Amino acid sequence: MQLGMIGLGRMGANMTTRLLLDGHELVVHDREEQAVREAEGRGARGVPSLEDLAAQLDSPRAVWVMVPAGEATQDTVDRLAASLEAGDTVIDGGNSHYRDTMRRAEALGEKGLDYVDVGTSGGVWGLEAGYSLMIGGPESAVNRLRPIFESLAPSSEDGWGRVGPCGAGHFAKMIHNGIEYGMMQALAEGFAIMKNKTELGLDLHQVAEIWRHGSVVRSWLLDLTTAVLGEDQGLSHIAPYVPDSGEGRWAVAEAVDLDVSAPVLTHSLMARLRSRDEESYADRLLAAMRNQFGGHAMKAAEEPAP
Repeated sequence: MQLGMIGLGRMGANMTTRLLLDGHELVVHDREEQAVREAEGRGARGVPSLEDLAAQLDSPRAVWVMVPAGEATQDTVDRLAASLEAGDTVIDGGNSHYRDTMRRAEALGEKGLDYVDVGTSGGVWGLEAGYSLMIGGPESAVNRLRPIFESLAPSSEDGWGRVGPCGAGHFAKMIHNGIEYGMMQALAEGFAIMKNKTELGLDLHQVAEIWRHGSVVRSWLLDLTTAVLGEDQGLSHIAPYVPDSGEGRWAVAEAVDLDVSAPVLTHSLMARLRSRDEESYADRLLAAMRNQFGGHAMKAAEEPAP
């Protein structure tokens, strides 16, 4: 198939390469000229603007948007809507909030444009192993784009599918990321406990390798954890700061809105937020309370608190 790709960051560039390797024709655009040049070196056709990209595609056009969620996606979709024609399709493969996706789908639908949302998982390994694709949108548009999804997925039959109408793909990806937070947190806490049981002298890399084969906790996340521990079990070169993409927050908020108890997802999100609090005023106050009611000793701060 012929496909326009807007956004050539780590995900967009690798997806472009995977599609090119499978024989698709890619017309690409990115704000960074070097990213476009690199894609051209792999066989894509680069263009300097969104408008040029639309002009270079044959009808009915299909354009994949792979830019950061929020204003960047909204601006890109608005500009595309002005350049495309009825019957064309816009695909949002980023981490947009599903409510924004539903709103955009309605707006584009009024112009005769199809909007397809693809929750995309696979990270930097997707080029080699394929991407997990959770797809929302009109069934006719998804079927028309099937060759693209088959090429990006791990296989033509596995790892992808239409999960519902517009918004369903991004909703499923939002919950996927919330679950991911919980699984990562559980692994991290378990290995932290073992690391602190110093009298047993556990080799954490060895334990992880054992778990990878036959255990009920074997997983790709455990595979990645094992690789990290094989390099440096102390992790002294890594700052204890864990960012989040926003989808974990959205998943927790959705659980509250739906009156669904999700303590593991919520705790894992709170743990990430806690990792960013170098001063931890709450912990200082907890220590002071223990001193007040029980006379427990307080450890002096190395530096004055701000």
